[in-house]
Amino acid sequence: MFKSSLQTLEQFKQVLADLPKDCYSQSCHILSNATIGQHTRHIIELYLCLIHGYELSDVSYDRRERNLQIEQDLNYALDRLTYIQEHLKKPNKAIKITYELAGEENCMDSNYFREVMYNLEHTIHHQALIKVGIKHFSEQEIPESFGVAPSTLQYRKACAQ
Repeated sequence: MFKSSLQTLEQFKQVLADLPKDCYSQSCHILSNATIGQHTRHIIELYLCLIHGYELSDVSYDRRERNLQIEQDLNYALDRLTYIQEHLKKPNKAIKITYELAGEENCMDSNYFREVMYNLEHTIHHQALIKVGIKHFSEQEIPESFGVAPSTLQYRKACAQ
C-alpha cells in the first residue's frame, strides 16, 4: 500500500515537473474551467489532512486549508508532494473521520491504512482528470499508467497474456 502510494506520488511529481510552461494554472474548459493546479491542490490537501490528523486520530477532509499557493505555484506543489512522501508511512491505528452531509456533522470509524488507500484511489481519479487537461494543452508524453488504478493495470496485463 505505501509502496504504491509513494510510487504514484513520485510519478505525479515527474508528470507535473514536465508540464509545459503556464499549463499548471491555466483554466481548462474540458475540466469545467478547473486547472491542473486546482486538482493537484485537492490531492495534496487530502493527504495533508490525513498526515496532520494522525496524531489526534481525527481527520476531516472537509476542513482542509485550501491553500491557493499549491494550485498557483508548481514548485511549491512539488515540495508539498515530497513532504507527503516523507511523512506518509506510519503505523496503522484507529482514526475518526468527521464529515459534513446535508448540513450535519457526522463521524465514522476508520483506520490509517484504510485512509491511505482512500487517498491513493482519490489521487488516481484526479490524475485521470489531470491527464485530460494535459492532453488538452500539450503533446506531453504521459506514462500509460498515470491516472489508472493498479487493479486495472493488473487486469490489462492479464488480458494481454
